[in-house]
Amino acid sequence: MSTTDTIQIAGAGPAGLAAAITFARAGRKVVVHEAHPTVGYRFGCDLQGVENWTSETDALDEWRQLGLATDFARLPCRNGTAFDARGRAYPVESRAPLFYMIERGPAPWSLDSALLAQAQLLGVEVRFRSRLDRLDGPGVLAVGPRAADAIAVGYHFDTTMPEGFWVICDDALAPKGYAYLLVLGKRGTVKSCMYSGFKEEQLYVRRTVEAFRRLIGLEMRNPQPHGGVGNFRLPVTARSGLHVVAGEQAGFQDVLWGFGIRLAVRSGVLAARSLIEGSDYDASWRREIGPLVEASIVDRALYGLVGNRSYGLLLRYQARGDAREFLRRHYGPSRLKRALVPWAKRRYRSERRDASCDHVECGCIWCRCGDAAA
Repeated sequence: MSTTDTIQIAGAGPAGLAAAITFARAGRKVVVHEAHPTVGYRFGCDLQGVENWTSETDALDEWRQLGLATDFARLPCRNGTAFDARGRAYPVESRAPLFYMIERGPAPWSLDSALLAQAQLLGVEVRFRSRLDRLDGPGVLAVGPRAADAIAVGYHFDTTMPEGFWVICDDALAPKGYAYLLVLGKRGTVKSCMYSGFKEEQLYVRRTVEAFRRLIGLEMRNPQPHGGVGNFRLPVTARSGLHVVAGEQAGFQDVLWGFGIRLAVRSGVLAARSLIEGSDYDASWRREIGPLVEASIVDRALYGLVGNRSYGLLLRYQARGDAREFLRRHYGPSRLKRALVPWAKRRYRSERRDASCDHVECGCIWCRCGDAAA
């Protein structure tokens, strides 16, 4: 890649904008193409979490070290409550933030808007309503999920409830997943995050709302329905023809809980650095991202076996100590985890299927990324 080449990036999500910022800080000219009219368009005002347990380094400190903006609204979440299928409550406590609650979407205080503002300040050109079918020359593909391996369905709403987070582990509310309630400022999000039973999503959403009303007195004003999908897998390669692939398009997601923003941002930076330095992108993501995704695949396969009878045992066990340390141990690599990876991959199958492509030095936006299957 010549230093005078204009870098093209498909997608203005966290991965695409992190890549754009990294290029711009290195003095490269960048154009980002976003199919929607704004950043974070598909999220509306969804409340989500940036996990803070997979590394000793705080997530926001890591982003500052990478040269990324952190001037967005967030709530450091240290204390919350989890419920099992019988409605028994368990404290979720951590000395350091377990995760940072943030808002997604076009609001000026959202994560998406903060990254967009930084990119534009550095001279990045962002073209909205620009949908690419192919991309010629050097570039990064980061256009988000391609299939639904999990869905999160529920409501955004106004509320006077106190800020915080609540979780319910109950297959009757969220098959093989979990139901959650997040409140930041005067806004809330309540959803069922399910890994199966998609056809009955409205039933599970109704049960989720009823459960939170019964357990903690959920108050919703002006509820607006909302849903999203998650696409998880470990790709064979995160290259597609001439291009490197980042974020959820590559499959970089937390397969257990769906906390993928930190992985998306990290992959965007690694993708940009690989083109700037001429380094091996596949080698870098396998080293820094691969072990986390593999561990979460094993945890997802095990969690799918547990069911309602054992959720209480898991919640009781984590409540004995620091929840952040508990999760770090579960996401950490080990000999046992590595031995279980082949079994977990057979048990957990991504719905993602890449269309084959026989182009020479292909420039298609969707084609060969990990075509041998995860």
